[in-house]
Amino acid sequence: MAKCGKDQNGIVLYHCPACGHAHAMDSRWTFNGDFEKPTLSPSYLAYGSKTTPRCHCFVTNGQIRYLNDCTHELRGQTVEMVDW
Repeated sequence: MAKCGKDQNGIVLYHCPACGHAHAMDSRWTFNGDFEKPTLSPSYLAYGSKTTPRCHCFVTNGQIRYLNDCTHELRGQTVEMVDW
């Protein structure tokens, strides 16, 4: 199964297990074209709010590396991407 998808506008989407929803990467990010082991660059940063956590991560070779400035339970961890 694919770990990410692409919509009709070329936006790459993947499910974030820490946030519980999709993160969208538009043309500002580079994508290696591999839907099984995606690499997206640069890092992704969702600032968060009172109801959603701050999420800051790198996606490399099908793994999500959450940085220490995240406010969710996967902070500082690296996890395999889930199937899209």
